[in-house]
Order: sequence, then structure tokens, then C-alpha cells
Amino acid sequence: MRVVFAGTPAFSVPCLEALMAAPGIEVVGVVSQPDRPAGRGMRLTPSPVKQAALDAGLNVITPDRLRGNAGALNWLHERNADMLVVVAFGMILPVEWLDAPRFAPLNVHASLLPRWRGAAPIERALLAGDAETGVCIMHMEQGLDTGGVYAVRRIPIGAQTTGAELWEHLSTAGAELLVASLPGIADGSLRPEAQDESQTTYAAKLSNEERVIDWSAPAAQVNLQVRCFSPRPGARTLLDGKWLKVLKGEPCRGHSPLAPGSVAGGELDIACGGGSMYRVLELQPEGKKPMQAADFLRGRPLGKGDMFGG
Repeated sequence: MRVVFAGTPAFSVPCLEALMAAPGIEVVGVVSQPDRPAGRGMRLTPSPVKQAALDAGLNVITPDRLRGNAGALNWLHERNADMLVVVAFGMILPVEWLDAPRFAPLNVHASLLPRWRGAAPIERALLAGDAETGVCIMHMEQGLDTGGVYAVRRIPIGAQTTGAELWEHLSTAGAELLVASLPGIADGSLRPEAQDESQTTYAAKLSNEERVIDWSAPAAQVNLQVRCFSPRPGARTLLDGKWLKVLKGEPCRGHSPLAPGSVAGGELDIACGGGSMYRVLELQPEGKKPMQAADFLRGRPLGKGDMFGG
């Protein structure tokens, strides 16, 4: 089976590696997004997928667009692919690309479709407090994640599961499910099941503003926000006019009459909406390394009424 793979971030790499290792599958080409500036020196850096493909000696292209790009389309046709597999590629595929493979264009999507179609399904599942999420192998069509679903694997979301942990679980599960599903898709024994449109929700792209902790929200919602963005890029709040990342914490017992964002005592308990409280356990001051809350308080003592977020 000849496969062309399209992907960009580290999330996609296990799927590419699984395809390369699977018997009877030949990855005949890889498409990824162009190199981007990264690091302190802002040097042009290949995407994780491009780097993995180059390391494996695969044929790689990095077009800045696909629509109207005759050269990229010719490259695809020259690959003579049985399947096109797309995992977090980050570009919309024109119909000419979707129609090119012999069997099917496939997408590995990190949600339980039709819940959380769109750009940020992992983060939206966490922020919504979902008890579970998963990965789907989906037949690609022109709509946004609207195609029929060939296979699903469900993943529970624990009480303290972070965004990074969930990314890792889903990335691994997606790779396993993809390789297990390909033979059935190729021989027709595995057929796509239409999505229930009445259950659709959309995972809009995240904004930087959503990383700023809203202390007026209940402590349980603050905990979801912290977990979602931990450890990178980190949920953040202001203290002494500087940004500080909250990397780990938990809602705590008790009631505080103080204004949301106020230090309410205890170890590092912060007043939240409705009188609830959130205990910060790990944080990262601006320009410093992550540290435990107790270590932070030794260098910057805080008392009742000191304010976060102001």
C-alpha cells in the first residue's frame, strides 16, 4: 500500500513512524508546512514531521499553499498513492488532493466526532470538563471534519489530566488505530459511519486571552484552565505587574469572602468566584524556572488580601 502522509506538529510524528514501521505499507511522500522561525534566535526550523521524514530519507515537500499549486499537485500524482493520510496538517486540502488517492483520503482527528470538530479539539475537551475524548479515523471530504468515521478509540480524561498528557495519549492512540484500520479500509471490510449532525460541537482556535486565568470563575473552572495549558504555554496571571504561569493546582475546601484573585491564606490559596478557592501548587515566575509554591513563597511572601490578576 502506497501512502502519502500530510502532517506538521509533533502530535503527527507517531502516526508517520507507525506507517513507516507497518508491514505492507510504503510511505512514498510527505507533505508538511514550510519552515518557521523558532527559538531565541528565530532561526528557520523544519516542522517535527518534516524533520522526522528527512531523518528517514523520505521524499518531502513543504508548499506554502496547496490551492492553485500545480507543482505540488503534480508531485502528488507522481507518488501514485493508494491512500492520503492527514494528521494535523494545518492547511485546507483542495478537492484535487482529496480525489487523488486510489482508496481514500483519511484524517486522524483527536476527538469523538462529531464532538469538537475543528482546530483545537484536545484543549476544548479539557476546558469543557469532558469526562472522555478520543481519536477517530475519518474519511476526508470538503466539509470541516464532516466525513464518515471508520474507527474510534475512547480515552478517559482523569481528574488531573493535563493538556500535554492528553496530547501524548491521543497521539499514541491515533497511531495505533490508524495502522490497525488501514487493511480494512483498503479491502472494503471497514466502512465509514455517518456522523450524527445533531451532536456537533466546534473546537474554535485558541486565543492568547484564553490563557489568562479568570479568578472570578469557580475554582473548578480555573483548574480546567490550568490543566488545559500545562505545562506549555501555561495558564497565566499577573502579580506585581508581571506575568506568572500557574502550572499545577487544585480546588480546595473552604469558603472565602475575599474578592476573586485575592490570596485567601493557607499555603497559596486564591479566592475564586462564588467564594470557592484554588490552591496553587506549582508556578513559574516570568523569566524563571518552574518551582513549587512553597519555594516561591520563601522568596516572595504573600499575605491575605494580596492580589493576583490586578
